[in-house]
Amino acid sequence: MIEKNTGFIAILGRPNVGKSTLLNAILGKKVAIVSSKPQTTRNRILGIYNSEESQMVFVDTPGHFKPKDRLGDFMMRTVVDAMEDIDCGILVTEAARKISPSEEELISKFEKSKMPLILVINKIDVYTPEDIGETIRIFSERFEFSDVVPLSADKGKGIDVLLSCVEKYLIKGPLFFSEDTVCDVSDSFMICEIVREKLLRLLDKEVPHGIAVEVEKMEQRQDKDILEIGVVICCEKDSHKGIIIGKRGDMLKKISTYSRQDMEKFFGQKVYLTCFVKVKNDWRNNANLMRNFGFYE
Repeated sequence: MIEKNTGFIAILGRPNVGKSTLLNAILGKKVAIVSSKPQTTRNRILGIYNSEESQMVFVDTPGHFKPKDRLGDFMMRTVVDAMEDIDCGILVTEAARKISPSEEELISKFEKSKMPLILVINKIDVYTPEDIGETIRIFSERFEFSDVVPLSADKGKGIDVLLSCVEKYLIKGPLFFSEDTVCDVSDSFMICEIVREKLLRLLDKEVPHGIAVEVEKMEQRQDKDILEIGVVICCEKDSHKGIIIGKRGDMLKKISTYSRQDMEKFFGQKVYLTCFVKVKNDWRNNANLMRNFGFYE
């Protein structure tokens, strides 16, 4: 049995601070979708980093916010669950900010549990040293963090320093995953997330947040090296359906093209993708529909 220094590390923070970008930077591979819009991550994603000495299992979580529907409740339970049975946490924030209510709540939970918590100041490439220093001062006065690491997840700067800090909280033991495992998500999950990422990028305002994606078909062609994939994009209103499809179908074509390109990179082969749009009224408050979309209460 192979033994290494192992541990579970939760990546936490308010929405849109770069938690998923940080996970992708650590792994050197895109396993979590990213966008400029908040609440991009909905499910817990495990990313497994392997080195000669250690195996770190990073838990990427939704941004911490006040839920307004059943989907929001699910996302916040995901955050709470991620804080159970971990070896340390990483609180990701940005410079030039006060401590937000959601960050305060997360810090309080670690204060009570006595669990190590590393403060990561992300996006240092867009802030001044004075802003970064002031943010460190504000947060350090509130809580005694185990370590403080300024970095740029987008540029890949400071990742090695963060990994060195995490190493201190690992424990010698058997591996949780095989050494060639990078993440714990299924192919179907990644297909849905790829499509949803394009929706978040291309659509405005609240439309993409009311969208879920289902895989209806995934088959390998027998005569050609082509993977046939069919997905259904579910939205909450007829007006949103029209926006997703666009004039003469232009928006849906654009979503499909960008999604197919990313799927071909992910699967390493040609993909034939078909996308359909359906209306599922108020699905974010419908327990049965949420289960269908993979959100288990």
